[in-house]
Amino acid sequence: MPAHVNVAVIYYSSTGTVARLAQQIADAAEHAGAEVRLRRAAELAPQAAIDSNPAWAANAAATADILEATHEDMLWADAVIFGSPTRFGNVTSQLKQFIDTLGGLWQQGRLADKVYSGFTASATRHGGQESTLLALYHTVHHFGGILVPPGYTDPAKFVDGNPYGTSHVGGPETPVDEDAHTAARIQAERVVKFTKAIKTGLSMAG
Repeated sequence: MPAHVNVAVIYYSSTGTVARLAQQIADAAEHAGAEVRLRRAAELAPQAAIDSNPAWAANAAATADILEATHEDMLWADAVIFGSPTRFGNVTSQLKQFIDTLGGLWQQGRLADKVYSGFTASATRHGGQESTLLALYHTVHHFGGILVPPGYTDPAKFVDGNPYGTSHVGGPETPVDEDAHTAARIQAERVVKFTKAIKTGLSMAG
């Protein structure tokens, strides 16, 4: 019998695109049979900067009820799916700040043997989506985590063209499209599938 799995979807989003992807991934993982926690990284930007951008302010208000990610969420999870918009081809400081606080758990080996995956968005087509996910995945290797990317494991992945993780091009004026929605479902289902298999196998191996 497949093991029950816990999936934490931990993300940062400024103007809402990654927040929408996070919700879609969380919904798909839950539909695939996982228990899911949707969590956001704490905001680091000053309130004046947020207020200066209507889309940023609107997303902050719309997601205020989503709990901030904690170390306990990482310990609870069998799989963690991180989400971040790209910032100069890299992970946002907000998500990186949360990851950087995990040193104690890493040192204790408590982040190892979990499944990890990631998703992203950028304002332009070649805005650093792949480099952002690859930068994020460096951390997974240090954790001793098990990386489960979507790859080209479904015909739909040849449409969105990103084997590293779900991604979307566009800002708040460009709604998350059907291609990204499908990619989110594929990635979530794949993460849940392999997390169940790994957890079941480890329990049988003793």
